[in-house]
Amino acid sequence: MAESSTASSASSLSAEIAQYTQKLNNLKLVKDVDNTAEVEETKNRLAELKKRLGEINKAKALAAVAGTSKSAGASDAKKRERLLLKTAKGTRDYGPAENSLREHIEDVVKECFKRFGGSCIDTPVFERKDILTGKYGEDSKLIFDLKDQGGEELSLRYDHTVPLARFLAMGISNFPGGKLWQVGKVYRRDNPVVSKGRMREFSQADFDIAGVYDSMIPDAEILSLLADILTRLRIGEFTIKLNHRKILDGIFAVCGVPEEKTRSISSAVDKLDKMPWVEVKKEMTEEKGLDAEIADKIGEYVKHKGGCELLDTLKADTTFMANKMAAEGVKEMGILFSYLEAYNVLPHISFDLSLARGLDYYTGIIYEAIVEASAPPGFVANPAVPPESTSVPAAEPPKPKKAKKKAVEGEEEEVDEASVGVGSIAAGGRYDNLVGMFTAAAQAEGKKAPQMPCVGVSIGMDRIFALLWPKWSEVERTKGTHVFVMAAGDGLIVERMKLVRELRSQGIKTDFLLKNKPKLPAQFSASEKDEVPFAIILGENEIKEGFVVVKEQVWDITEHGTKEKRKDEGTGTKIKRDELVDWLVAKGVMSM
Repeated sequence: MAESSTASSASSLSAEIAQYTQKLNNLKLVKDVDNTAEVEETKNRLAELKKRLGEINKAKALAAVAGTSKSAGASDAKKRERLLLKTAKGTRDYGPAENSLREHIEDVVKECFKRFGGSCIDTPVFERKDILTGKYGEDSKLIFDLKDQGGEELSLRYDHTVPLARFLAMGISNFPGGKLWQVGKVYRRDNPVVSKGRMREFSQADFDIAGVYDSMIPDAEILSLLADILTRLRIGEFTIKLNHRKILDGIFAVCGVPEEKTRSISSAVDKLDKMPWVEVKKEMTEEKGLDAEIADKIGEYVKHKGGCELLDTLKADTTFMANKMAAEGVKEMGILFSYLEAYNVLPHISFDLSLARGLDYYTGIIYEAIVEASAPPGFVANPAVPPESTSVPAAEPPKPKKAKKKAVEGEEEEVDEASVGVGSIAAGGRYDNLVGMFTAAAQAEGKKAPQMPCVGVSIGMDRIFALLWPKWSEVERTKGTHVFVMAAGDGLIVERMKLVRELRSQGIKTDFLLKNKPKLPAQFSASEKDEVPFAIILGENEIKEGFVVVKEQVWDITEHGTKEKRKDEGTGTKIKRDELVDWLVAKGVMSM
């Protein structure tokens, strides 16, 4: 009974703390009334409640320790439970070789961000829950909630876009606009397929342009940046699917979709790249209550994709162009296409009326980048949706294998990796109202809230990793070491340390075997493991004469795609110690 009473009082105190925290936050938002006394009174009450809750929690902890001590004798008799060594579902570790590729991807992306004039920011990995809720449509259920911490309801960030909008809203009076980027982890409680880069914890790189600029210029700049990054990463052929929310909403309006169903129907249409039309229509009609005739009308529009010529098709549709929103979207897309031609991005563009992007905050153009591996097996990456509502975009995907048994009671079933693709590797769009949504919510009633339109792109770093890793692991070096210092004879540990320090001080990445008297074959083996291009060998005679011996090590790609060290029977090149750095630089060591 005592435990029950304690739990009840702790629960009621937590609820009261949350209530007073909300009251205090609301009082702080009031600007026009002097409420200092009420604020102080609320603070004091909140501190008192937190102190009481802390005392209860401390008492519970002491009681738990006492209970554990009493049962220790009985526990010892039982077989101890083995620790399950595994990462949490949807997460993974990356070893040194894998991280070499991750660093390469990040370096390429960051270099492009800087070359396009961006400035770096960083936001917390968790946010207040009310900041994130109501921004992601049907995907809101994927947000990771954290336990109540001191009266604040918190959640792990779902993306970088909403935290950026909150960041801009907090400093909107001091930020005139510009280009901002951020790279970091985000979290989604989705069904993961780790081998395809579909994770619960994953890295995203975002680049956004915030502020008021002329129509479609920032949008074209973002698409040019995306094409540049994907080209430099050498992921192979890629397509940037492009649409406009005004065009899509115009389609729904012309077809007769009720306004309150627009976002949910949009979310269904967005699944056409991984579900046959017959299944998408079924979701619209049976799950979301849309009339079948309206769904068929939508199907007639979303089958279209192509390039600039699709604008002419839409312009010829008088019913469609009579819708004001649709006409605005067509006009803006025309401007955008002219800019994309100047950027030479059009060869990568597919104007796709089925692209919807399910997030609620998009207001203008939307886009996502795909490759062949993006689609599930049995589908093509950018399918042409046929006009018949009963047909499918490609061969039916193979039936998924029977789900694996749950490892732990309560765990979700794993997704069969053979039934899914990598998905889009980058996506984004224009969101003109999100910052204003925050400023309006924080403003005193009756005051006009400042706005800041934005457009941006998010790049899925782990999905790109999944695409590049198979080839990278076979042909690329996993370490950037330039030089490996060795000793022939008596170890010469001090002399090796001195040379290592000298080379490192000149910016040359240098390593050596951390043993006093290692054998020369063991030192060569260590250098070959990391494919170090220069082996520098110290000997007692060479040290007295002021020389070192340098052996160049070269690896070739065989016809089978594997690496093999080139045989070299030579004894190496004697270089004067004081000329060694210049010799290495002349050999291009700094650019390796």
